[in-house]
Amino acid sequence: MPIDIIPTSLSEVLLIKPRVFGDSRGFFFESFNKRDWLEATGVDCDFVQDNHSQSTKGVLRGLHYQLPPAAQGKLIRVLAGEIFDVAVDIRYDSSTFGHWVGHRLSSENKMQMWVPEGFAHGFLVLSPVAEVHYKATNYYAPEQERSIAWNDASLAIEWPITADLSLSEKDLKAPLLTENDCLQVDWT
Repeated sequence: MPIDIIPTSLSEVLLIKPRVFGDSRGFFFESFNKRDWLEATGVDCDFVQDNHSQSTKGVLRGLHYQLPPAAQGKLIRVLAGEIFDVAVDIRYDSSTFGHWVGHRLSSENKMQMWVPEGFAHGFLVLSPVAEVHYKATNYYAPEQERSIAWNDASLAIEWPITADLSLSEKDLKAPLLTENDCLQVDWT
């Protein structure tokens, strides 16, 4: 199998380590292969949209999610630089509601993170510049998009950098988890 799955403390959130083939000319790897993905993860999904962002050090994007029926699963990878990638369980009836997991993804380690529906997602840029690419299982739907405060004390996310952060106006005004309408959603 061309990918290895590394479990995280949140069983639905997965780290994916692709098999990279390198020599003096550079490297090659399949960043996504549906057959191998399904065999390795058991997650049968269709990716319908790819997103690509570029950000500078200290930019924090998130924590974002979309409500059903526009909820999104995301497969995140870094094309250049390094980020601290975070997923938060926002399924109110889950035994891990409000728990988070974070991992460093970089162009060096080529790791990817799978963030399923029912989880908020955000990332913090650690390198001078980072380019992030992610595949989404649903289309962007602005009317269904929501945000959670990156610094919500009830989540206690251990961001590697907390000073001189750069956030969008929307993310600066994001409400706490307990003030979000994800609490009334059936994520099944």
